[in-house]
Amino acid sequence: MLRVEYEATESLPPGQLVDITESRGRVDVKIRQDADAHEYTAALNVALKLFLADCNWFQIWRGRVISAHSPDSPLTVEYQVDDQIDRRKCVEVRESCGHVVVHVARSATVADFVNAINPSTEAFLAGGQWFQLWQGEIITMDSPGSAAA
Repeated sequence: MLRVEYEATESLPPGQLVDITESRGRVDVKIRQDADAHEYTAALNVALKLFLADCNWFQIWRGRVISAHSPDSPLTVEYQVDDQIDRRKCVEVRESCGHVVVHVARSATVADFVNAINPSTEAFLAGGQWFQLWQGEIITMDSPGSAAA
């Protein structure tokens, strides 16, 4: 099973807003809980760009395998503060051929964001179009025994 889990935290070093760690079938994203939407979306954009450049996650899009190194359409994740997103909804995830955009309500606290993005990400990954290459093993939503189970 694949899982991306976001967490609001106070335990990041001073000046660090986001920390991303990867393990078999899992990505953990910690966000400093006192950051505002502009701060944490900017920090997530930087951290995810670095993470994707060095990880082995892939999307299957209309029969094509998309990675961060795909020349025509590299796998990217972008977070955008969006005035059109209601705080009650908090996030809206859109994707197209390896480009994932997470629209975030301007007034969303980190706690709001985490509470909304975790179920959204779970549903997104459940679509079965994503996989991770972990130490020579292909991990999908159907893989047993992953750290995400």
